[in-house]
Amino acid sequence: MTQKNVVLVALVFSLAIVSFSCSKKEEAAVVPVESQETVFAVNTYVAAAENLDEYLEFGGDVVAASSVDVMPDASGKISDIRVRVGDYVQRNEIIARVDPSRPGMTYETSPIRAPVAGTVTSMPVSVGSMVAPSMSIAKISSTNNLEISISVAERFISRIAVGQKALLSFDSYPGEVFSAKVAEVNPVLDTSSRSMGVKLVLDPPDSRIKIGMYCRVKLITESKIEVVAIPRSAIVSRSGQESVFVVNGGTVESRPITMGITVDNMVEIVSGLTAGNEVVVSGQTLLDVGSKVNVVNRQQGGN
Repeated sequence: MTQKNVVLVALVFSLAIVSFSCSKKEEAAVVPVESQETVFAVNTYVAAAENLDEYLEFGGDVVAASSVDVMPDASGKISDIRVRVGDYVQRNEIIARVDPSRPGMTYETSPIRAPVAGTVTSMPVSVGSMVAPSMSIAKISSTNNLEISISVAERFISRIAVGQKALLSFDSYPGEVFSAKVAEVNPVLDTSSRSMGVKLVLDPPDSRIKIGMYCRVKLITESKIEVVAIPRSAIVSRSGQESVFVVNGGTVESRPITMGITVDNMVEIVSGLTAGNEVVVSGQTLLDVGSKVNVVNRQQGGN
């Protein structure tokens, strides 16, 4: 064999070795798809014993607990007004006078007296106004005793009772919540609006609240103490059954549940969960029993 042939054989042998080596590396780099496992990123909520207050929402007006119209004893022209809106008057105090004189006849002025003690909250007349005994010239109210008047639709009246608690909020005092309770329930419905009148009183009273204010009322109709509650977003409905995914050692299991009352975003769980169970609240759409999960955000209940 010549030297040229020896070199050629060695070159071919070297190329074969390199090709074989590359083929082995490619085989080693291939990973079967079946061996890869999907891990789902989820947010969870750790259930805890909580208090839930179910409520109805209404709009209410602040009114005086008692209000009396002031009527003159004689017809004529207002000749004198001695009080202004906002003044406090005593019972039988003279607040105005009426001149009953007519052309060709002059009479003494007739006094208009306050029938009760209280604050003048309205006086629509002025000096020179013509009045009569059937006409109200002022309104005197008891501003120390205020009420919140609301109207309850007929479908809710079975859930209203004297003594129920309520939470009030006013635009005048943003962020503050005032407590109240139901003091009176009208036994008769308004036939035109099919609604029932309900009156609440501030408990305790607060001098900052004025007649004529508007408030938003949360009337508490049912209270649950120390019940297991979770966010509504955790509940999955499949085949007509409500359930949740519970995290257990890096995987999830499905738990059928029975729901109670719902307050805002929280749902009472009557059966199926206990305090301390960690349920998936976000990312559960693609989950199945035994799916592996990575908890990205964990929220502790009861806070």
